[in-house]
Amino acid sequence: MWIFGWKGPSGFSASSTAEEVTQGIDGTGLTAIVTGASSGIGVETTRVLALRGVHVIMAIRNVEAGKNVKEEILKEIPGAKVDVMELDLSSMASVRKFASEYRSSNLPLNLLINNAGIMGTPFMLSQDNIELQFATNHLGHFLLTDLLLETMKNTARESNIEGRIVNLSSEGHRFAYSEGIRFDKINDESGYSAWSAYGQSKLANILHAKELARRLKEDVVEITANSVHPGAIMTNLTRHLGLINSIGQMVGKYFLKNVQQGAATTCYVALNPQVKGVSGEYFSNSNISNPSSKAKDADLAKRLWDFSFTLTNPK
Repeated sequence: MWIFGWKGPSGFSASSTAEEVTQGIDGTGLTAIVTGASSGIGVETTRVLALRGVHVIMAIRNVEAGKNVKEEILKEIPGAKVDVMELDLSSMASVRKFASEYRSSNLPLNLLINNAGIMGTPFMLSQDNIELQFATNHLGHFLLTDLLLETMKNTARESNIEGRIVNLSSEGHRFAYSEGIRFDKINDESGYSAWSAYGQSKLANILHAKELARRLKEDVVEITANSVHPGAIMTNLTRHLGLINSIGQMVGKYFLKNVQQGAATTCYVALNPQVKGVSGEYFSNSNISNPSSKAKDADLAKRLWDFSFTLTNPK
């Protein structure tokens, strides 16, 4: 149960569900990719998009888990169009393979939901030797978006329907390292903080959407890019946080969102006509919200873009 039901300008609130914010919307003919679609709010996002007629591609590490989710959705919505494809965002090779296979399928792409994430992990390096939270939460999605952008542009032009890119961020972006992004210390184990590293990756999600929105506007292409805070939700994201996870399980039902409410802002920004033409914004509780000053720093966003491009395109 969520105890705060105050509605914002959109007419929705923290207690609104993904079904409520997409009520009456027909997504037939649209195609979406949802990363991390086999657990938590990714499952609910997939289910509700499919319920509205969207063809959803679940981009996930665990294909078997994805197939189980697909079966459950098809039981509830027999006509749902859901497919499963393997994607490990912590591996650039896996991201490139996924993007190549997707392009080869000749499927259109209207919606890209960069939902997958990890939180509060001990210091680890990805397969590409980059700090794991930054690599998975930001860099993998940065590369995926870059590799699929031409497909999205073609779809937007041919269908005359606005494309939408949604980055899952978090209010945790406010707890990034003091400098925001540690460009020169991205792999510094000695100064590593699990929570600050998570905040850094979530700040990067907002900055990525902000700079991408600027570039898309410059290109005069009908695609928007926004970031969202889903809300405080008990999902398996917190599994690395020990005591916090235990306490959360006990009190969560009184103070935290359920999964249906947690997926609402993503589905609102992906499908609701109120958001048409809105780009480069940060949403919370299905309303435009105000992120940290660092998240609004255009120069930091540009620097992160260049840094990310260099890391994902090594010579």
